[in-house]
Amino acid sequence: MPIKMVEIWRGDFLESYHTGHAVICDSNGNIIESWGDPDHIILPRSSSKILQALPLVESGAADVFGLTSEHLALSCASHQGALIHTSRVRKWLLALNIDDDSFRCGVQSPSDKSAKTELILLDQKPCQYHNNCSGKHSGFLTLSRHLGAGSEYIDPAHPVQILAKEAFQSMTETSDLGYAIDGCSAPNFATTVHGLSRAMSKMANPKSSTVRGKAAVRLVNAMTKHPDLVAGEGRACTELMTAMDGKVAVKTGAEGVFIAILPEKGIGISLKITDGSTRAAESAITGLLVKYGALDVKHPIAQKHLNGPIMNWRGVTTGEIKLNESFISI
Repeated sequence: MPIKMVEIWRGDFLESYHTGHAVICDSNGNIIESWGDPDHIILPRSSSKILQALPLVESGAADVFGLTSEHLALSCASHQGALIHTSRVRKWLLALNIDDDSFRCGVQSPSDKSAKTELILLDQKPCQYHNNCSGKHSGFLTLSRHLGAGSEYIDPAHPVQILAKEAFQSMTETSDLGYAIDGCSAPNFATTVHGLSRAMSKMANPKSSTVRGKAAVRLVNAMTKHPDLVAGEGRACTELMTAMDGKVAVKTGAEGVFIAILPEKGIGISLKITDGSTRAAESAITGLLVKYGALDVKHPIAQKHLNGPIMNWRGVTTGEIKLNESFISI
């Protein structure tokens, strides 16, 4: 069963709480510590983007098309459609000599306030390059071009997705658990919480002499070098990676999933909040990063997510979010 991880207090009342599962894996993919059910099957959603990006580098496509660390960071990103994101994606498309219509991720309004305001003032509609997954899809398009494959790169039978599935199943060491279609229309393959943590421990401990190991190093380094491209201003992924001085890669996924890759510690972390709460996932991953020595508990970003005050519309503190002590005591 899932365990109680995060509590919401209003005054002296425990108003609600969030339960979940979490696993910490060592360099061999073995469980160091776990909470809830390690074998609980989940859809990793966007937390698996770094695994989906492996074939982009392994195939040689990244080098053939001259992709930089910024491109690779965007291929792992769930960005908020700010200018720093969309300007790079549009240049990427231009280099491929294709346009926005080549995407299959769908139109999404940017979550970045400045970008959204600019569209309104200019009376313009959002495009697919504003989609938070447009970086991942740019990677898919690049790989598809490299393979000489067709335009429907999100089809599960397309060579791009066949390679993505192989990389995902090899890294998680789970198979035949099915898949669902993600918000960006690409297949999202299921795994267990343990499987996802196992994959992230491999990203933290890559065999640098292998093609996959070298690809893993490049992708992790790209994420930690460009945390602003992975998410954006005010977002937990960007804030946490910045607070840890680029030593750890973290990535959120929809419906309460979060992963962390800790190369210096040689461990991988994954968690799933059962009710899909983002606030709980951010708090839980912060607690685990503190517990395993990657993040200083006194850092303002750690405090923001560990003990964040709950404010009402008048700016009055009415409660707080905090970790359940049976999960992590800090």
